[in-house]
Amino acid sequence: MVRVVAHCHGLGVMHRDLKPENFLLASKADNAPIKCTDFGLSVFFKPGQKFREVVGSAYYVAPEVLKQNYSVEADIWSCGVILYILLSGVPPFWGETEKAIFKSILESQLDLKSDPWPKISADAKDCVSRMLEPNPAKRATADEILQHPWMRENGVASDKPLDNVILNRMTAFAANNKLKRQAMKVIASAMPADEIAGLREIFKSIDADSSGTITADELRAALQEKGSLLKQEELEGLLTLIDQDANGTIDYEEFIAATLSQHQLEKQENMRAAFAHFDTDGSGTISRDELREALRASFAGSVDSEVEIEKIIAESDKNGDGQIDYNEFVELMTGKAATEAQAGLVGVKLESRGTMNAYKAAHNLMGGM
Repeated sequence: MVRVVAHCHGLGVMHRDLKPENFLLASKADNAPIKCTDFGLSVFFKPGQKFREVVGSAYYVAPEVLKQNYSVEADIWSCGVILYILLSGVPPFWGETEKAIFKSILESQLDLKSDPWPKISADAKDCVSRMLEPNPAKRATADEILQHPWMRENGVASDKPLDNVILNRMTAFAANNKLKRQAMKVIASAMPADEIAGLREIFKSIDADSSGTITADELRAALQEKGSLLKQEELEGLLTLIDQDANGTIDYEEFIAATLSQHQLEKQENMRAAFAHFDTDGSGTISRDELREALRASFAGSVDSEVEIEKIIAESDKNGDGQIDYNEFVELMTGKAATEAQAGLVGVKLESRGTMNAYKAAHNLMGGM
């Protein structure tokens, strides 16, 4: 459960209604994965942003929510209540009425002495108390809870740093060849507003000066805040590979392209339209000339003669005909062969359904389009 919360927080999402009923098992198998559900009250948040709406379920709501001044720490409190119930069988703060429950929560008198707590380990009690710390500024984060001695697998902390979802996506994007990077940018430019709302909020939180671009310093500061440290040369290399127009910064469109989820990337309509962007003559294949022209238009002075073109063809052209057909394109983009449904629907033009242009216009970034 805490890993799910850490993942959501890493994407700038606060659930605001965590409770046992909102965690479901994917199947009846003993090792079935847990799924978090009911994001109806969830919101995107920026670092330091405070919320006022009193939402959630009575037993699981944090004291600062009742005080109408809260942020992402409220989710950790809810997880702490769930853990307390799992260990003891009763909620930590309760009453006969909702008003009495809220009064108990605000008083935050945590009982770790009554039965069965004397039989529960000190580490477990410490973990619960850190999650149910009344002061949200002192409350443990999801990442800290995952590294708590009681939560660590086999009691031994992993040396592997916790995943930073956005950094992982950006790093994976940078490792792609130029065809795939440009295709992802084509898909990103037409994503519906609701599907990139979270990524947009993350971009705005990193873009400290609201310039509409992310500099190396802004990216470094954001990663450090999330506990991810990169060497200067690694950071500069990552920025260079994402920065397709070579202006020294990551613009909004480049950021969205680099942070798309695999699910967004694999949607059939997105895949078909991205292919059509390169297949300019509608032949059903991407030729060397089409690839060359597309990359020259997208990467500022970038295509290294024929070397880059041949490298992409060699990586993508599975049947050896010197071109990239739709099935080969899908396999390049997803690592999977195209389904019959995908293969039968090529050539659909992707219309802009999102707010990419509106956001860029607000920052005077439309000149290059």
